[in-house]
Amino acid sequence: MTILEAIQRSADFLAKKGVDSPRLQVELLLAHVLKMPRMKLYLGFERALQTAELDELRALVQRRGQREPLQQIIGSVSFCGLELTVNRNVLVPRPETELLAERAWKFLQSSAAGEGPLALDMGTGSGCLAIALTTHVPSAVICATDLSNEALALAAQNAAQHDVAARIVFRQGDGFAAVDPAARFHLIVSNPPYIPSAEIEQLDPEVRDFEPRAALDGGADGQDFYRRLAAEGRGFLRPGGRLMVELEEEGAAATRAIFADAGWVVEALELDDNRKPRILIARAAE
Repeated sequence: MTILEAIQRSADFLAKKGVDSPRLQVELLLAHVLKMPRMKLYLGFERALQTAELDELRALVQRRGQREPLQQIIGSVSFCGLELTVNRNVLVPRPETELLAERAWKFLQSSAAGEGPLALDMGTGSGCLAIALTTHVPSAVICATDLSNEALALAAQNAAQHDVAARIVFRQGDGFAAVDPAARFHLIVSNPPYIPSAEIEQLDPEVRDFEPRAALDGGADGQDFYRRLAAEGRGFLRPGGRLMVELEEEGAAATRAIFADAGWVVEALELDDNRKPRILIARAAE
């Protein structure tokens, strides 16, 4: 069977399983099997696949047909140009979170003249935010927390892979309980759980069945973690510090009200590429 025939047959199979962009998904899986950039497939459509290659592709396509996320099948994802290992213990980093990372590292680059800026990454998961920050701000030191030991182990692995492990302190625990009470940060950044509990069963199978529920479930109204950040976060910020969090678009107004009511000045609700509110930036009131 040629590369083109394998792509066409596999794409038809995934389409019947309800997978979005089935041909693209197959091409990415086949590029992974053949260990080549996806675009090089187009130069060899008539090449016959070896039996072992075809068997491996079929196994991966079967997994994708069961709605296992492509990134978990391949085992990695690109985030801000960084290749990160992912598995079922962490959320797959989304493009929207890259916006949060960019806003965060630009703030750190402009703050704390004469000293290394300190940041807290609350709920680090794969470590994507902490690693992006330390990569773009060589003087930064990050405290990265998570409730899951499995997530922290993966984050530490990713940090080591990108040679930033010496500047990230990983701590296990629930929220600010994992942080030294005396610590004061220039920045608190978080992509917290924000899906209302009742809506989780309505999510795509890739998310609902393969990503950790604790990283998705934001409580009855999706705002539980924001309430904790708003209530406790000010005491961990240095003067002039900022808090930046990712938002769920439908809950953005409620999240903003939570921070305003807790004594924060909300400086911005930044929009993503789809013009939806995605990032809240706030500082403690004077």
